[in-house]
Amino acid sequence: MQIILVSDRLATAKAITIQPWHLVGALFAFTILLFTLASAFSFITLKHASKWQLPFIEEIVTAARNEEIQRSEVFVRENLNTMAVKLGQMQAQLIQLDTLGSRLAKLAGVKPPKPVDTATPPGQGGPLVREDVLSATDLELQMKNFSDQLSLQDDYLGVIESELLLDQASLSLVPSTLPVIGGTWNASGFGWRIDPFNGSRAMHEGVDFVASVGTPIIAAAAGIVTEASYHPAYGNMIEIDHGRDLSTRYAHASRLNVTPGMVVRRGQKIGEVGTTGRSTGPHLHFEVRIKGVAQNPGRFLELARSGQPAALLQARSVADKR
Repeated sequence: MQIILVSDRLATAKAITIQPWHLVGALFAFTILLFTLASAFSFITLKHASKWQLPFIEEIVTAARNEEIQRSEVFVRENLNTMAVKLGQMQAQLIQLDTLGSRLAKLAGVKPPKPVDTATPPGQGGPLVREDVLSATDLELQMKNFSDQLSLQDDYLGVIESELLLDQASLSLVPSTLPVIGGTWNASGFGWRIDPFNGSRAMHEGVDFVASVGTPIIAAAAGIVTEASYHPAYGNMIEIDHGRDLSTRYAHASRLNVTPGMVVRRGQKIGEVGTTGRSTGPHLHFEVRIKGVAQNPGRFLELARSGQPAALLQARSVADKR
């Protein structure tokens, strides 16, 4: 390639011939110049950055870092608040379970366990088989599973308590308490005997408790008083209806402390021992009747004297089958 130069200062035109290596050399020189200028600019920038550029850069970096820290703090705070709420809910469920367990132990007649010494942690150990870092998501999932298990356990114990309360309420309606405390039990038993007045063989439809006049008579079971009056044979007599066609009678009392229609609880004083009616001396004549038919009170009172809960349940089933 040729370049022709024309000028007033030149007498004649000049022709310059440019070879390809000239172009390559010029391009290489331009590249070296550009690289040198860039290196010089970078050196000057780094050397004098602390005077005019670094504060601005630091402000941008600090602002970005503070914004990231704030976002992280908000995220952590929200997660902590959520975990605190769930922890509070689980603590409330644990308190409910503890209270429910105490009630169940009382209903079942089981002594509550001794309180655990929380000051000294229990001993734990074992080989380290596999170590894994527990993430926040894993912790939240485990807390949710634990909360669900607590809810299921609460429901399960609630059902058990309902059943125990039902059994206890049913037992309170079965004659399971001695009607006289401290008296001679079963002085005259249930069944055929020699009548103390005429000497003939006669049916005795109850059991007799020999006690002094004025000894408290207590209800053998909870129920409603259906009779509290004088009877020629029974004397001052009380009859209590316990439901399911089950009733009890208390005869020869010297004093009546209840009236018809009253609701009495098991163990409540309803009268005092006497010798009214067809009686040879102070005592309580006690009867248990199912559908008006006299039953042997011994099958109930023996259980009351021995204090066997399982046997009381059996006595209740006997009453249910009648």
